[in-house]
Amino acid sequence: MAKAYLIPGKEKRVWSGHPWIFRSDIDRVEGAAERGCIVSVLSSKGRFLARAFYNPASEITLRVMSLQDEPIDRDFIFRRVREAVEYRRTFADLHSCRMIYAESDRLPAMIVDSFGGVLVMQCLALGMERFKQDVTDALVEELHPDGIWERSDVPVRRREGLDLVTGLRFGEVPDRVEMRENGVRFLVDVKQGQKTGFFLDQKENRAAIAPFVRGQRVLDCFSHTGSFALHAGHYGAAEVVGVDISEYACEFAEENARLNGLADRVRFEAANCFDLLAEKSRAGEKYDVIILDPPAFTKSRSGLESAQRGYKEINLRAMKMIRPGGILVTCSCSQHVLPVMFREIVRSAALDARVQLRQIEFRTQGRDHPILPAAPETEYLKCGIYQVFP
Repeated sequence: MAKAYLIPGKEKRVWSGHPWIFRSDIDRVEGAAERGCIVSVLSSKGRFLARAFYNPASEITLRVMSLQDEPIDRDFIFRRVREAVEYRRTFADLHSCRMIYAESDRLPAMIVDSFGGVLVMQCLALGMERFKQDVTDALVEELHPDGIWERSDVPVRRREGLDLVTGLRFGEVPDRVEMRENGVRFLVDVKQGQKTGFFLDQKENRAAIAPFVRGQRVLDCFSHTGSFALHAGHYGAAEVVGVDISEYACEFAEENARLNGLADRVRFEAANCFDLLAEKSRAGEKYDVIILDPPAFTKSRSGLESAQRGYKEINLRAMKMIRPGGILVTCSCSQHVLPVMFREIVRSAALDARVQLRQIEFRTQGRDHPILPAAPETEYLKCGIYQVFP
């Protein structure tokens, strides 16, 4: 087996538990190391640190698979998949959850989401690409799904030297799958929808709005296919308007509303949320609850300043439109916007809006997206629930 020796001092990152080793951390690689193969990771003094898969084409050159000196083979993959499933069996609805969350489940760059009887797989790195069939077989053995569909169509794969791939891996998969989340029914477009078809990371946060929406007038911005809006209707909101820039998403959300018998109280509007918030704010519109769940405003540190301005703008406008004592649910899924930074953006927006905030909860992603304390990158979602006062 080839060996990768780290530069003196860089072993501390591995000892801390971080699963990534960058190209700049590596002193040399000895032996025949093919792209995507498993190598032993050693300190500069030759001490064993980890087993990792190797891709010199990627900035993340080594992704740690195990801190033990053990074979990384089919049996290993089956054990890791079984551990991931068993963890979720302790608390989750296995027909509505993230089944494998990459590094957090010690299966780097591998994501598997469960919708109804269908699993959707996404593989983002070359090393795991070699184990895709083993992961597929392990999932079939553990969960007996109706089908498994691959959505490895993410541009980041090109950085790994991989093509974009979609297609059937097992069984049968319809174009749309019905799933139930917190008692709300959703149709999920697993083949063409964003990411794997539905954003499961907000599941517990969507349930958390239940005490605040009953009998209320709710505005849900960046609604996508209606997840927060339909939860609000399900929990008894008097009127809900969901807004998304995509007409297709709004049509899909309306279909989900009809599926739940909520079309009389939950409607959707295709519009740019920035423009709509500005327009409604100028018009003096008021809501009891406003939900902001935008897509990531930046995927790199270079776009951080622009992202901060965007978050501040939508929060400021929303705060001005919330009746005294009403509720703001505000979210960010931008990895580079850290929780302390997001709190400061919200606080600054409140200062400019001349309102006072009372924090009810500050939440993160659901437990099926577990966080590694040693890897801040695994904690990306922020969800603040605030009461707004003049």
